[in-house]
Amino acid sequence: MTLTKFIASTLLLCAAATAQALDIKPYSADALALAQKSDAPVALHFRANWCPTCRAQDKVLDGLKAEPALKLTVLSVNFDTDKDIQRQLAVKSQSTLVVFKGKKEVARSAGDTSVDGIRAALKVAL
Repeated sequence: MTLTKFIASTLLLCAAATAQALDIKPYSADALALAQKSDAPVALHFRANWCPTCRAQDKVLDGLKAEPALKLTVLSVNFDTDKDIQRQLAVKSQSTLVVFKGKKEVARSAGDTSVDGIRAALKVAL
């Protein structure tokens, strides 16, 4: 193997190793509709910038990006401004996680900041 091929192979392996399965994106109705139409696992994280519990959940979700088995999208919903989806799903408080497999709600938690609890809720959709 030439040095160039070795370097290219090594770079590809490193890129694959750092690829993230859990994808966190801002909420949009279109993004949710697309995920649900394709029967993909998707979670809505209702959060507020002023909420310390939400910030703790953000850290947990960021840490879970490294777990290759968690192949789903988390859409970050602004609790203070995205009122339509909040009403539609009867979400009463920030720091709520609503998990879907396609259009079916499969898990919901509020205020949980534990890695194990959040991981378990997300895995229900897989």
